[in-house]
Amino acid sequence: MKRYARPIAVMIMLAAFAVGGAFAQGKAGIDVTIKAMEPQIIQIADYIHENPESGNKEFKAVELLTKTLADNGFVIEKGVAGLETAFVATYKNAGGGPAISFMAEYDALDGLGHGCGHNLIAASCTGAAIALSKNLGATPATVIVFGCPAEETTSGKIPMAAAGLFNRADVGMQMHPGSNQAGVGSISLALNLIDFTFDGKASHAAASPWLGRSALDGVMMMFNGIEYMREHVKQDIRIHGIVTNGGQAANIVPEKAAARFYVRGLERPYLNTVVERVYDVARGAALATGTTVTIKEVKQYDNVVNVPSFMKLIQETGKASGIAEMPAPDPMAGSSGSTDFGTASSKIPCVIFALPVSTEPIAGHSREMVAATFSPMGRQSAVIAADIMAKAGYDLIADPALLAKLKAEWAIAAGGGK
Repeated sequence: MKRYARPIAVMIMLAAFAVGGAFAQGKAGIDVTIKAMEPQIIQIADYIHENPESGNKEFKAVELLTKTLADNGFVIEKGVAGLETAFVATYKNAGGGPAISFMAEYDALDGLGHGCGHNLIAASCTGAAIALSKNLGATPATVIVFGCPAEETTSGKIPMAAAGLFNRADVGMQMHPGSNQAGVGSISLALNLIDFTFDGKASHAAASPWLGRSALDGVMMMFNGIEYMREHVKQDIRIHGIVTNGGQAANIVPEKAAARFYVRGLERPYLNTVVERVYDVARGAALATGTTVTIKEVKQYDNVVNVPSFMKLIQETGKASGIAEMPAPDPMAGSSGSTDFGTASSKIPCVIFALPVSTEPIAGHSREMVAATFSPMGRQSAVIAADIMAKAGYDLIADPALLAKLKAEWAIAAGGGK
């Protein structure tokens, strides 16, 4: 019963905070607000951590986040983009103006829990949005929280982007737990997740194999063809796959076989050409083995578009918040995986940054990361991130020239949005 009572307490405290006394406005006011909200930000992070929910099933997290934001004057839209656990929370000050958004995630890893720190992401985005909304004075502005489900599985930002939701904002921000180091920007890879299903003809594998056509042969030839491709693609390209169906019995020529491949690269335009070559390999394998192949694209991410002015703003704001070093990623040092945040960054200027949750290097998606995102250091990272994002948002509202510069840089890097 204690876990179910806890979010009510969190909501009551935040609701009380919402009608509290007047604070100094601007960035000084944000300092005061964040300090006052620190216990509530931590309680939100802890509650989501203690109640891990799989992608598209994050009902408890969404209830807590939307109730907290509504109690602080945000208008809530639930079930957006056809996703039951997606939401948009909007606060318009003085009729609205430049729109600053924070992209919350809250799904856990199946069987593991919050080994990617989405509990901290959700708490920091909620805290940042509330703190910014309370310190705008008479300045026209809009503050948005995008509730983005299922980052780890079906990637909620993809349908949200397709529905045009991110275009409501001028910019987007997110903090992601970063092991033992802080940093800003991301060398993430654009991604295509593709299923290949080969159809052949069943026959007795000993008595009459010549009457059959092996779908598994098609899959295996596709794997071999991709191996020959690797020498002839750029170094950033990653192609990795598994056999998802290899047939049902060893004495039957496999009538059906299937494989799933991830194809990744640093830049979407070049990756598209590689994906077409992978398709040709699959078609060639089918032709060579007398089978047919059906190709289905499961999902697609864009690479994260880094915006230099936005990254610099986060670095400067982070330094003022006590984070001495927030280096940008080194493109020559290798890449990370892929994230649907990249799809959001192809629609509007976005920045993602990392804060440390451990004093030692730890892997994401690990038991160690689960513990770190529930540790004092992890909790503090959510509070600091809320402070950084709220102040960066305030700077962009207060300085139209900076916002315009940032958007111009993004337009060049992203091709003006897709």
